[in-house]
Amino acid sequence: MEAIPAVDLKGGRCVRLRQGRMDDETVFSDDPVAMALRWQGLGALRLHVVDLDGAVEGRPANAEVIKRICAALDIPVQLGGGVRDLDGLERTLALGVDRVILGTLAAREPQTALEAARRFPQRVVIGIDARDGMVAVQGWTEQSKLHFLDAARGFDVPEVAAIVFTDIARDGMHSGPNLESTRQLCQAVNAPIIAAGGVHDLDDVRRLMAMAPLGLAGFITGRAIYEGTLDLAEALALTAQG
Repeated sequence: MEAIPAVDLKGGRCVRLRQGRMDDETVFSDDPVAMALRWQGLGALRLHVVDLDGAVEGRPANAEVIKRICAALDIPVQLGGGVRDLDGLERTLALGVDRVILGTLAAREPQTALEAARRFPQRVVIGIDARDGMVAVQGWTEQSKLHFLDAARGFDVPEVAAIVFTDIARDGMHSGPNLESTRQLCQAVNAPIIAAGGVHDLDDVRRLMAMAPLGLAGFITGRAIYEGTLDLAEALALTAQG
């Protein structure tokens, strides 16, 4: 199982939000490249980057910073936020990104997202962000009528690299991951699942690791490693043992 550190970009800075609210941010660094290098230096095997401005605006908004992060790192970068069509996907991959996360596009135009996965096999990740079980889009500012399990089943194809599942209510809240919904998702599809939202400490990591046999491939951690409730090096060592 992978422990994947997150770098969230807003206005070119590294920030963390609470429950995705753009007006509730904490700035952790004015140098996202240095932060990315820090996580790589601790042994991370993959970096999760979110273009928060792009997610809301519907177009990539931190392209230069993302390009610099990809050029500086030796590990692969997966990026979400602002990719709404195939042209945007190609431009994002050209920045040096290894995998692109499609969230809003996947919810609104699932056939286009599936076409993207077939065109770029194992380089497209489907992002499913849920509030009260229903998928949220447009940087979590709009709620759909699509249940997260139904959304996931529509993308359970071999070309999709993984599904990232975020419980919005727990994101940045140190409240622990939504284990029940994550378990349901793992049991509903064959695609690898990456959990996000709520991871607080090593006990949460252990709880998630128990679901590895069900298809949980990893988890994303942000605020916990920035505020020190979770030591990334310890989490990486634990997941490597498991």
